[in-house]
Amino acid sequence: MTQFFTKRPTVLIVDDVTANIEVLIGALESDYEIQFATSGEETLELLAAEEKPDLVLLDVMMPGMDGYEVCRRLKVSPATQDIPIIFVTAKNEIEDETLGFDLGAVDYVTKPFSLPSVRARVRTHVRLKRQADLLESLISLDGLTNIPNRRRFDAALHVEWGRAVKDREPLSLLMIDVDHFKGYNDHYGHGPGDICLCALATCLTETLSRPGDLAARYGGEEFAVLLPQCDEQEARRIAEALRAAVEAKAIPHAQSATSPWVTVTIGAAWRVPAAGDRPRELLRLADQALYAAKGEGRNRVGVFSARAARP
Repeated sequence: MTQFFTKRPTVLIVDDVTANIEVLIGALESDYEIQFATSGEETLELLAAEEKPDLVLLDVMMPGMDGYEVCRRLKVSPATQDIPIIFVTAKNEIEDETLGFDLGAVDYVTKPFSLPSVRARVRTHVRLKRQADLLESLISLDGLTNIPNRRRFDAALHVEWGRAVKDREPLSLLMIDVDHFKGYNDHYGHGPGDICLCALATCLTETLSRPGDLAARYGGEEFAVLLPQCDEQEARRIAEALRAAVEAKAIPHAQSATSPWVTVTIGAAWRVPAAGDRPRELLRLADQALYAAKGEGRNRVGVFSARAARP
């Protein structure tokens, strides 16, 4: 959680007049990382990037796409709808303010600037945004292992599924079950069992090397790994790397019928989803591969191919 307190917040300043941008940068750069854009179109391009600013200072009156239209587009996109927007305007009519608030803005700054007021408003809304981000992070993490929980995984699966449909790219899913974990808890106790799950969660996250991959605790002794832009061959390779990494930790398991160490069995499934397909089908196929692998002796990887899933 330290990133929420050590990383400087980022403010995006949008204005078609460079002198206004320079004034605002001078007022804010000591406390914030600054980005800037000089048009609505450039703003949307910047906000399409993975890293999003903590707040946008958005000029209303710009040639081409005005600030109201930029705000409207940002608020209808799940990727940007939670970024607070402060409108910067020379207008001070009630109707203009009402329109901005109706579109989702959190505040107004009027020209000519009162820089102490600008700093105070930015500080307030950045703090509120960071508190909201921290709360969202906390409720999306598993309380034991400190990796994403089922709620976070389900949300990520929904997003990546939609992206895979749009881009016609493969999406893979791994379901991971700790072998004979009930016997582990019965023999060593639930405290050591919790320590074991934490060690396995760390092992999974440290073994994954691609930036977009997500490991989550799915429930009990079961983990799930989401692999965007990943086909059958790559999914099999990653799954085998995870299985081998867990076994290499050599955590003793006296009650395992499979190995003297803690091991995992992994079911993998992949497909290039089409419009109308549902992500639960990928979950079902990964579960099917998992149970098949467990039936073959555990401590192994089973893969359900997309080719087998389609006529």
